[in-house]
Amino acid sequence: MIELADMKLFVQAVLSGSLSAAGRELGFSPAVGSKRMSRLEAALGTRLLQRSSRHLSLTEEGALYFERCQAILLDVANAEAELGQGQTEPRGLLRVSSPVALGRHYIGPALAKFAGQYPGLQVQLSLSDQLIDLVASGFDCAIRIGANTDSRLLARTLANNRRIVCAAPDYLARHGKPKVPADLLQHSCILMQPSSAMHADWHFHSSTSGEEQTIRVRGNWLTDNGEQAHDWACAGLGLVRRSCWDMAAALKSGQLIEVLPEWADISAPIQIMYPSRHYLPLRTRLFIDLLVAEFASAENQNT
Repeated sequence: MIELADMKLFVQAVLSGSLSAAGRELGFSPAVGSKRMSRLEAALGTRLLQRSSRHLSLTEEGALYFERCQAILLDVANAEAELGQGQTEPRGLLRVSSPVALGRHYIGPALAKFAGQYPGLQVQLSLSDQLIDLVASGFDCAIRIGANTDSRLLARTLANNRRIVCAAPDYLARHGKPKVPADLLQHSCILMQPSSAMHADWHFHSSTSGEEQTIRVRGNWLTDNGEQAHDWACAGLGLVRRSCWDMAAALKSGQLIEVLPEWADISAPIQIMYPSRHYLPLRTRLFIDLLVAEFASAENQNT
């Protein structure tokens, strides 16, 4: 008879990319995990996974069985929840990836609130402005700005993300205030991108006419870290384009002044992304729900 635990191991191995990672997630040693996987394949009379030291892939039969197992495990989880016999509190390690500034100001505090409710939970928050492969890196979820381009992931929108152009008062006093996007060609812009190119395309949308423009801006300051770009702008080194939530405090204090307010950047949503699967750990499902509620509350307070 096939055991449900072996099904869970198989599904987790596919999602994690390796049997050892699946074993760590489910509390099995590598030896036990390998033995269980062999037992499952023997019971089914077919190979489900092609395994090597560095790679794991599904066979044709494995792909079919994987989809069936996901449906079965979801049914079991739903039945346990209905009967009140399932896991009622999240446990284990919740791994989250986020951009630096958004993570420090919003995601970190939300995780502290979430973990405070559940003593059996451990948290890892990775802050980076570089895109990571969520599935290959083993993260439960990632907060990203912009559209989801990975077909392996599902996404829920947390908030809209309006980006603005701003600069320090002393920079504007020395160089003048741009009145239309084309004026940016005469200014030094602080660039935030992973490449070494000292130029970037900034897209604008007119709130009055609906016109769209793309300006290739240039500058002498380049970084892959949003907080560094923020600090350089406050130091008067150039114009910067950042999310309005990131610049709110500096704008309120007068450290920065918004320019081109009628020319908004084309909005890109803030989203939480997670592996495209039905069998999500309880800790991930509950954290996603909490973040959606937290961002909705913050948006209501700002309107």
